[in-house]
This record gives sequence, structure tokens and C-alpha cells, in this order.
Amino acid sequence: MTKRDVFEYALVRVVPRMERGECFNAGVIVYCRARGFVAARTHLAEAKLLALDPKADVTGVRAALRAVEGVCAGGEHAGQAAGDDAGRRFRWLIAPRSTVVQPGPVHTGLTADPEAELERLLDLLVR
Repeated sequence: MTKRDVFEYALVRVVPRMERGECFNAGVIVYCRARGFVAARTHLAEAKLLALDPKADVTGVRAALRAVEGVCAGGEHAGQAAGDDAGRRFRWLIAPRSTVVQPGPVHTGLTADPEAELERLLDLLVR
């Protein structure tokens, strides 16, 4: 039997017009402390974005989603979080914020392969 570890995940949501409260999922962040793993995958449905806000800054939203992936990756792509461990980067990304790109609530599960779990969740909840 393959050893399974606890993991946490949060959806990354796009809220084009905060005053309306409408949002859609555009990515997922997975963190597995036991494996020192944190990663994000994003997928922007541009048609959804423009349906909710025809004047949305598509380029800006894409840049914000890339930044989430960069913070997870660490190193030079993580900006100020470059030296932080995986857990600190995850906690920073899931902190509540009032921006167009926001984290959703944190959920937990068990996985033998956090990378595969990330792709599964992206397919199930975002694409």
C-alpha cells in the first residue's frame, strides 16, 4: 500500500467586480507539509472573465495568476517570499485579500502524489 500524506488545497478565484460578488475558479494551490511540496496551477477562462466584466484587465489577471504560480515555485520567481519554506509561501498565498485574484477556503485530503493531486483538482474544479 502506498503511503498517503495529508495535504491542503485552496482554489484561486477571480472576482472581476468585487461589488457584485461574482467569481469563478481559475486555479488551485496544493500544499503537503510531509513532502515539503507547494505548487499552483492556473487556467484563466477568458470568456468567463469578460462575461462578468467586459472591461476586465485580462493581462493583469493573467499576471496575477502567474505570480501565484511563481510564489509557489520559490526562488527568483517568488519575490519577497523567495527564501521562505513551502509552508510559509502557502500560508502567504491563502491569506484573505480584497483583490481581483483571491484565495478560496482551505480544504484537506490524503494523497500519495501531491503533483498528481494538483492536476486532478485543476481538472475537476477549474477547467
